[in-house]
Amino acid sequence: MTTLRERKKQRTRRQLVDTAIELFTAHGFDAVTLDRLVGEVEVSQRTFFRMFASKEDVALDPERHFWRSFAAALREAPLDGPLLGVLEGVLLANIAAMPPEWTVQFRASRRLAEATPALNAKSLRFCADATAEVVTGLAGRTGADPGGLPLRLAVDLMLAAWNAAVHDWPDEDGGLPRLAQDVRAAFAALPAALTLTVT
Repeated sequence: MTTLRERKKQRTRRQLVDTAIELFTAHGFDAVTLDRLVGEVEVSQRTFFRMFASKEDVALDPERHFWRSFAAALREAPLDGPLLGVLEGVLLANIAAMPPEWTVQFRASRRLAEATPALNAKSLRFCADATAEVVTGLAGRTGADPGGLPLRLAVDLMLAAWNAAVHDWPDEDGGLPRLAQDVRAAFAALPAALTLTVT
């Protein structure tokens, strides 16, 4: 059971993320100062920096939250059967565990990253770090070589399926069930992609 202090901290964090994404979307990432952001939420910069390292981090929090949650779930998941199937299962369970408001936040955060070079660069760095964390964690549990191609390619294929699903995820009627549907479709298409022949 969370304490009152923890709930207050979580509420402040959500307010910072919601307000940051709203302001960045309306006025542009570079145009919104940190002073303005913390002023809107009525917290100090000290409070902000206890939760986030930078403006980039708060703007990308929906993406970071998803992959932190995924990594935590993967650490506890049974590892039995083809690894891609395990990764797909954990990914789908993680989608189902996201709160409804995450959908709106994630979409807006992705749009901001696509439009802002600094955010896009930060997102790419985070993706590389998250990938390395997943590979290292799996290697530790399975005994596989963390530098070996099979393990790295399995994780890369999962990410390719995820990115394809997010790309196809429609803005209209595109809630979490539709994202899960698109993820299943992307994973199902991987064998055909690997054997695709062109002439």
